[in-house]
Amino acid sequence: MADFRASGDDDALPLPPQQQQPRDPSEHQSLEDALPHQQHGERDGASIEEGPSANQSGDGGEAATRSTASQEQPRPAVNPATAKQVNDVMASELGIPTLLNRLKQSITSAKEFGLFLKKRSVLEDDHAQGLKKLCRQTQESARRPEHRQGSFAKSYDEMVFIHDRMAENGSNFAASLHQMHEDLVELAANAERGRKSWKANGMAAEQKVADLEQTMRKSKAKYDSLAEEYDRARTGESRPGGGKVLGAFKAHKSAAQQEEDLLKKVQAADQTYQGHVNNLQTEKSHLQSTVRPEAVKALQELITETDAAVALQMQKFAAFNEKLLLGNGLIVSPFKTPTAENAGQPRSLRHAVGAIDNVKDFNDFVAAQHSKVLPNTEVKYERNPLLKPPTSSMPVQPPIQPQMMHPPQTVGQTATSQGGFSPVGSAAGQRSSTGNFGPPGGLMNPGAPVDGPQDAQRGFQQPHSRSYSHGNMLTQPSVSQQQFSSRNSVQPAPRYGNGTIGGSQGPPQLGALPFQGSQPPPQQPSPDQSGSPFQTPQNRRGSTGGFGGQAPPAYAAASQAPPTQNVTATKPVFGVPLNRLYERDGLAVPMVVYQCIQAVDLFGLGVEGIYRQSGSLNHINKLKGMFDADSSNPALDFRNPENFYHDVNSVTGLLKQFLRDLPDPLLTLEHHDAFIAAAKKEDDIVRRDSLHAIINALPDPNYATLRAMTLHLYRVMDNSHVNRMNSHNLAVIFGPTLMGSDPSTAIADAGWQIKVIDTILQNTYQIFDDD
Repeated sequence: MADFRASGDDDALPLPPQQQQPRDPSEHQSLEDALPHQQHGERDGASIEEGPSANQSGDGGEAATRSTASQEQPRPAVNPATAKQVNDVMASELGIPTLLNRLKQSITSAKEFGLFLKKRSVLEDDHAQGLKKLCRQTQESARRPEHRQGSFAKSYDEMVFIHDRMAENGSNFAASLHQMHEDLVELAANAERGRKSWKANGMAAEQKVADLEQTMRKSKAKYDSLAEEYDRARTGESRPGGGKVLGAFKAHKSAAQQEEDLLKKVQAADQTYQGHVNNLQTEKSHLQSTVRPEAVKALQELITETDAAVALQMQKFAAFNEKLLLGNGLIVSPFKTPTAENAGQPRSLRHAVGAIDNVKDFNDFVAAQHSKVLPNTEVKYERNPLLKPPTSSMPVQPPIQPQMMHPPQTVGQTATSQGGFSPVGSAAGQRSSTGNFGPPGGLMNPGAPVDGPQDAQRGFQQPHSRSYSHGNMLTQPSVSQQQFSSRNSVQPAPRYGNGTIGGSQGPPQLGALPFQGSQPPPQQPSPDQSGSPFQTPQNRRGSTGGFGGQAPPAYAAASQAPPTQNVTATKPVFGVPLNRLYERDGLAVPMVVYQCIQAVDLFGLGVEGIYRQSGSLNHINKLKGMFDADSSNPALDFRNPENFYHDVNSVTGLLKQFLRDLPDPLLTLEHHDAFIAAAKKEDDIVRRDSLHAIINALPDPNYATLRAMTLHLYRVMDNSHVNRMNSHNLAVIFGPTLMGSDPSTAIADAGWQIKVIDTILQNTYQIFDDD
């Protein structure tokens, strides 16, 4: 599109007020007279410049100019009285100061109008740029598959294109206003320089004449005073008021001598006065004949030039506004030409919107799915031949009732054949799903007696059942399950038998993670159970305090090592994969993680900056060595703050060190990319559900440890009003710790890792069930 600054319409603009008469009201018809020519030249209806200036090859613009000039009338002659008053003022000593003040007004007006144009240009440019950005975003959105297609998409695209062309007109209009602003600034600067120059020259000459006139008046006063004194001395009259004659104190001089002295002084004063008068006449004549007319003429020219330029810019501003509105109007509704259809002329906005056919669009969209319609087949019931007749299935007893009648060993074998859990217990141990917050229906006792160590090991290694967002699996309580637990479970022994610090509790086992129920009363073990490695000791104390109530049965059973076991054997914990720790120790959550969580829950929730503050490296290394030597050491019971040197920050450092030393991060390298992709989901619900599905796919030790860590960090976050650690602050710390860091993608993934952990923490109880 053509730029306003290159427009050829400036020659067609009306003359400034100094060179034209006031317009007649009928002059407004000139634009209507020029419209037919603009209509003929408006081929694409797009540009502001494509009005009269676009028809320079024809006579459209000249006709518009002649039409405008024909409406102008000559100005009336200047009033002679006013002209005489103007000439008298400019010829007097008031001429230069008056014109300087008038020029100052013109300069101020030019600056103010230039400032107005600048601000209007900024507003128009911002509007145009915003409209262009909106059009671009709208076009990108319209190309997405979820947007309507068909006639609506075509009309929608035409509407956006019309707005884009209007934005282009606005940009050109803003550029023209900015150029006008620069021209006015330059005009004001030139006028200001000329004003300063002529003020210095003209006012200097005026001041010089005024000074000479003042000097002449002083010399004349002195001359008149001496003449009066000489006259009194000559006639012998005394001074008015009884004063003495000048020089009377000189008694040695006679009257003739005094008269002679006064005569000489009068003659000298007369010469001085005459010289001052001559100088004043010369300078005043030069001022009136040369300096003042030149200054007045130059200042008048500057005033005329400034006023004419400002008036011209205002007329250009008016013309550009007309072109902007006319151009936008022709874009919204272009004039039809006889060859409009053949030439492919754009439709008006009204016609483009009116071309939308909702019925046709709907039918086309639905008909496009016809190829996906499956053939209609009749649904018939077909009995599987492997199923027995209904009469033969009546004597079959429910699967749980026989277990209640068997000895504990038989029950253990049945549980092992099911993968380590009874069917009801497996249902209670399923992983939670979004929207599933029902309490577990039954209680499962992983510490129940089994046939032997191998069966017990398989029972601990049985993974959780994985569930997703398709229903509540934990809604039916099982009375038989409770009976089974009360009959066959063995009360677990505390981890630390002295009971001096509080009730004992170990890390929750894989089978006991989703719940923590009350323990049934202890049963006397049967003879078959006396040889089991999970036999309950005789001196056992109940646990009533500690980290979360009563100790989980599986941990209690696992912590009771046989008497012949060497507890001082080296069992490395740091740098060992979670699955190997689980296979070796039988603990779903490693002991070091459990003890650290327990210590922070007891002593660190109110510490400001918990997990952000660094502990003592010496303490961390000592505790690390003790866990690597024997994690079951009673000295590693973190319920006693003396065991971690009363420094809870060392405990948090130990926990972070363990998680960083894992060969495979807690969230696994296998699922790292999936976590990052899920974090990039914009919708909060979609992002949460995507992360939930990936978490359910984690290996069992990783899932159990992540669950314990998340529930613990939620408790830390719940006390953020004290410790200043909200979900984002914790995510910054644990993002790379739980997900690992690849040096090649560490910087790019850092923000998304924080997003993953932050989302998990904010949706803790939507992803995991609380104990």
